[in-house]
Amino acid sequence: MDRNSIIGFLLIAAILGGYTWYSMPSAEEQARMIQVQDSLANAEIVKAHEADLALKAKTADSSAAAVSPAGDQATIAQTYIVDGDTLNADSVRQVAQRIRYGIFAPASTGTPEEVVIENERLQIAISTHGAAPSVIRLKEYQTHNKTPLLLADPDSGNYEFRFFLGNLDISTKVLFFSAEKLGADGVRLKAPTTDPAKYVQITYQLDTTSYFLNTRVELIGLETEVDARNTVFNWELTGLANEKYRTGEMQKCGVYYKYFSDSRQYLSESSEDDKKLEGRTNWVAFKQDFFTVGLISDAGFAGNGSEIAITPLEDETHTKRYSAKLFFESERGAKVDIPLRMYLGPNHYGTLRRTEIPEFDNIIDLGPYIFGWMNRWLVIPIFNFLDGWNWNYGIIILVLTLVIKLLLMPLTYKNFVSSAKMRVLKPEIDAINEKHKDGDMLKKQQATMDLYRKAGVNPASGCLPMVVQMPVLFAMFRFFPSSIELRQQSFLWADDLSTYDSVLALPFNIPAYGAHVSLFTILMAASTMIYTAINSKQMPQQQGMPNMKVMMYMFPVMMLFFMNSLPAGLSYYYLLANVISILQMTAFKSLFVNEDKIRAQLLTNMKTPKKKSKWQQRLEDMQKQQQAARKR
Repeated sequence: MDRNSIIGFLLIAAILGGYTWYSMPSAEEQARMIQVQDSLANAEIVKAHEADLALKAKTADSSAAAVSPAGDQATIAQTYIVDGDTLNADSVRQVAQRIRYGIFAPASTGTPEEVVIENERLQIAISTHGAAPSVIRLKEYQTHNKTPLLLADPDSGNYEFRFFLGNLDISTKVLFFSAEKLGADGVRLKAPTTDPAKYVQITYQLDTTSYFLNTRVELIGLETEVDARNTVFNWELTGLANEKYRTGEMQKCGVYYKYFSDSRQYLSESSEDDKKLEGRTNWVAFKQDFFTVGLISDAGFAGNGSEIAITPLEDETHTKRYSAKLFFESERGAKVDIPLRMYLGPNHYGTLRRTEIPEFDNIIDLGPYIFGWMNRWLVIPIFNFLDGWNWNYGIIILVLTLVIKLLLMPLTYKNFVSSAKMRVLKPEIDAINEKHKDGDMLKKQQATMDLYRKAGVNPASGCLPMVVQMPVLFAMFRFFPSSIELRQQSFLWADDLSTYDSVLALPFNIPAYGAHVSLFTILMAASTMIYTAINSKQMPQQQGMPNMKVMMYMFPVMMLFFMNSLPAGLSYYYLLANVISILQMTAFKSLFVNEDKIRAQLLTNMKTPKKKSKWQQRLEDMQKQQQAARKR
């Protein structure tokens, strides 16, 4: 074998060895896998014991008769011979419980009861069977049908803390707890064992006035028997359809989460999705349209083994199924003492922001980058200020629109003046187009740019104000659908500004339109059509773009379909914005902008030679280079 072959084999061996080392489970993962395997093996042992007991119970009648031939038939039927001992049915059940639950056998039977805790915002019913919140009700809100608003379907889901006691897999959901009320807003639940010094204790305490439920899980006296790192919290819940428009509600239901070292992230909002968490996680949130169940851990959920998932549901009474399997960050051999905060409240921007939980307010999607910035620092502060006056929300939206339009008026005016300058140069532009109609397009562009330079007109100056205004316009598409303040607030014919208004229900569904007619959307589209007609007269005619007018008039028609099922508050805002824009253009043209004076000034400028700007010089140089390249 030559040297190259030996080197090749050595490299292959090194690569395989390195990959094996890299993919080898960590010590924690190996410990958890061994624990799980032991639990599964123990489960099989439990099943074997229970099957053995059941078999002996089936054949016990004859044995019991031999033991007690003169006994009462009812007593005989409940008496068994097990491994040489005479046991009744209750004793057999106790043996099975000891096998399955170990020292927690006393907590495996009982009578379920409900304990209610509440503050001024929340009312929560907690079952003593499993120590789980069975009903979570927000007192300040109702569903669209005016029924109490619940954050989850009480008849569905799974809620449990699980831990390993030796080889036994113990779940709190099967244990019965005793309850001790801690005033009206708290309760302490205990699941006993055969040793009074050992028990599970779960404490729930509502904040006095907030939407937080503080939870603490403790395993008392079991410090050396239970590894805190293998304690897991499972919560699966099913969201209820609480809003008027279920389709729109479904589009905003999702699972959000945040790693300590990263920004807020989320699972798919349109399809089934799941995720294995890859790092220490600060919080996980099950988001409905306007409400959230949030799980927050100051120490963090462990990335090793934790999972989250979401599944859309088809029935009309529910939205999506949420699930989280969460391990906790802890030291080896640490006592199981898990503090956990649960946010059970509205998706109100100010409320979420005041929690001071990192990026928790980003559960509300206000838009990326500059759109979110506009909402956070411009739209929401103005809206909150106006909200303090306790006006009807239709009036608040009107004043909000006026304020934003006033703030943008300098840009709007500059854009109008720029259009007027371009418009008054139309005779000169037409002359250039006629001169070069059969000639070189590059020469026509050079002549046009030379005209603008001599007249002192920057053709790009009208674009900048529009670019600045666009973030505000698009920000509104995020603001109105996410504003819980508009939920179930009526104005004129709209009974709920947070969803579509309907003045006519259609007996059929129109594709891409729906089965209802939104009057605010019709008025918005009509005002957009009028604004387009007026604005097109103010704009200079664009050469080589014969279809531009058709596209401009098609846009309002497209908006008629696109916005028919969007919130009435959004359509109402755009209706107001269009009306105000029309009034602004009319006022500018009639009172502030004299096109005759503008043309006279431009003609004067053209008689006075001006030095080319750096931008114009670069543009001309590029055109000359293109022309020279074409000649070659």
